[in-house]
Amino acid sequence: MIPEHYVPDLSLRMSLYRRLGELTELKEIDGFGAELIDRFGPMPVEVEHLLKVVYIKSLCRTANVEKLEAGPKGVVMQFRGREFPNPAGLVDYISRQGTVAKIRPDHSVFLARDLPSPEKRLTAAAHVMTQLAGIAVRAG
Repeated sequence: MIPEHYVPDLSLRMSLYRRLGELTELKEIDGFGAELIDRFGPMPVEVEHLLKVVYIKSLCRTANVEKLEAGPKGVVMQFRGREFPNPAGLVDYISRQGTVAKIRPDHSVFLARDLPSPEKRLTAAAHVMTQLAGIAVRAG
């Protein structure tokens, strides 16, 4: 969230949320972050996390990930319609992960990781989704 102490005006905060919801590319998200810093000063950690979540959501759309959960024991992904744009690439990715990757009976993919803090979970989710989005783009 964008804290009230960072952007005190509610209508301006709402306007920023609307704009943020329209961003899909990393370059746009980075530009938005630079604009926030320029207008309001150094970003609080909550805003940094918000921008990272927006980026992760964009990667999820690219990789056809419908649901992404990052918990203390790892990352779980479920694909929309149980489909991934590049199935062979996904199988290769999973096999390269070794024993830390598992395909569950519901066709979700679990990657075991030690993620004790919310920051580590967010970073791991961004890393995994960056890899999967790259694989998805190479489909065909």
